[in-house]
Amino acid sequence: MIQLLFMVVFSEMAMIILMSFKTPLRKLVILGLDRVKRGRGPVMVKTVAATVSVLLASSVYSMIKIQKRWIDDGAFNPTDQVLMAKHLLEATLMGSSLFLVLMIDRLHHYIRELRIRRKTMEAFKKQNQGFEDAKAGGVDEIKAKEDEVATLREKLKELESDIEARKKDVHAAEANAVALRKQSEGFLLEYDRLLEENQNLRNQLRVLDQSLSRSGSKKNT
Repeated sequence: MIQLLFMVVFSEMAMIILMSFKTPLRKLVILGLDRVKRGRGPVMVKTVAATVSVLLASSVYSMIKIQKRWIDDGAFNPTDQVLMAKHLLEATLMGSSLFLVLMIDRLHHYIRELRIRRKTMEAFKKQNQGFEDAKAGGVDEIKAKEDEVATLREKLKELESDIEARKKDVHAAEANAVALRKQSEGFLLEYDRLLEENQNLRNQLRVLDQSLSRSGSKKNT
């Protein structure tokens, strides 16, 4: 019984040491514990722990009885001393084994939680990196759009200045056209006046010719 308890305690200590350091053996130990905690494994572990607890209580009760007998008798029996040491060693080993089992269970639980949190953090980092990349791409795209807008604004300003220059040219051309129209109207009026004067002069010449011809005919008679 004592040899078996020693083996159990040392095995549990070795398992805790293996779980405390990141080695390939730790993965095997964790996989084994994962399988033990599935199906009927927890029930078996609880049954063994309950049995060990009952044996521990029995050893403690036996030590209390031996100690009470010592108090009543007032003398130390060598047999009782051997039994006391045996029960004390058994109780110590069984209590240590139960404590180490609890430590193994908690350590396994914390390692699993740490793995889950690491995976969650890695996924979060990847997602955050994706967001950062998308944000960087969005910033670059926005910057490109802003540059394009600035270029279009410059082109718009150039077109507006060109339109203003064209408007000035059109206004100048319209002013020239109005001036030319007025000048042509003046020329037409002057032309009409000249035609009228020419017609008057022709009429006067015709009258003079007629009067001269009449006077010449009178002289001949």
